[in-house]
Amino acid sequence: MAEILLISGRPGVGKTTLIRRLAEALGEQAGGFYTEEIRGPEGRLGFRLITLEGKEATFAHVDLARRVPYRVGRYGVDVSVLDHIGVEAILRAVHENQVILVDEIGKMELYSTRFRQVLEDIARGWKPLVATITKAHHPWAEAFKRQPTATLWEITVTNRDLLLEKVIDWLRQREVVPKGHPFPP
Repeated sequence: MAEILLISGRPGVGKTTLIRRLAEALGEQAGGFYTEEIRGPEGRLGFRLITLEGKEATFAHVDLARRVPYRVGRYGVDVSVLDHIGVEAILRAVHENQVILVDEIGKMELYSTRFRQVLEDIARGWKPLVATITKAHHPWAEAFKRQPTATLWEITVTNRDLLLEKVIDWLRQREVVPKGHPFPP
C-alpha cells in the first residue's frame, strides 16, 4: 500500500511553502500541484492552482462566486480546474513514478469527486504521497487521515524550518529519495 505523509496546520503557517520547497528539492522526481493566493490591493481575492510542470489556472476567486455552484466563504470554486489540471498532474506523477505532491486537501478541493477518488486510488496503490490537509473537521478528510499507511504531522511556526529535512528523511527511509540526494540550503 502507498505510504502517505499528511501535513496539517493552521492557515498561513507554511504548508504551501513546505510543498514548494519539497518540489524544488526533488526536482523531476516529484509531480503534482500546489495552490497560491491571488492578491490585490483589497487583500486576498482567490487562489491559483499551479502544477509542478508550470500549468496554472484560477481555482477559486471572489469573481466566480455568482458563476459557479460551489462556494467557500466569499470565493466561488471552479472544480473543473482541479479536475482537469490538478488531477491530471497527479495522474501524470503516478504514471511517471514520481513522488506525488498535493497542496492541498482542503474544503475547496474536496468538492471534487474525481480528486477524492484519485487520492483513494493512490492510497490503495504503491506511489508515495506527500500532501497538506485541512486541520478543520471534514468527514472525508478525517477518514483519509486514518488510512492505514498514513502518517500525520503538524506544521507550526516552531518546526516549519526543520520540516523539509524531516520530510526528505521520511522519503529516504522509504527509499523514494536516494540517500545522497541533495536538497537546497
